[in-house]
Amino acid sequence: MPIPVRISIPAIDVSAPIIPLGLNPDRTLEVPKDFGDTGWFTEGPEPGETGAAVVVGHLDSQAGPAVFYRLSALRPGDRIAITLENGSTVRYVARSTKTVRKTEFPTKLVYAQTKKPTLRLVTCAGAFDEATGQHPDNYIVFATIA
Repeated sequence: MPIPVRISIPAIDVSAPIIPLGLNPDRTLEVPKDFGDTGWFTEGPEPGETGAAVVVGHLDSQAGPAVFYRLSALRPGDRIAITLENGSTVRYVARSTKTVRKTEFPTKLVYAQTKKPTLRLVTCAGAFDEATGQHPDNYIVFATIA
């Protein structure tokens, strides 16, 4: 399967590159260095394959809103398109959302081996904590193949 190179979410005005991401030494998911990029977890399924493909993006930066700043405005039924390197497009429909504490991240739910192609979009949520330099929560969008 060709790798994903771009994500488009018209309902929230997102059109951004997708870069490949792996794991940090502590086994947490890498995040994009550029706040305008999204990243696809390469150790999971590719968009369009059976299972849950995971794409992450930043909520904000010191300079202002980042690529997934408006992710919480996505509603069930909204469309998500992933363009692959061969020019084809995999289309998804948002089905549900969930806000969780980072300390209680639902790893098994997000990375579940689904019977059909699914997509998870993940960003930060909650008030920025100056002491830790992070947001305390994650916001997750669950989508199914259209």
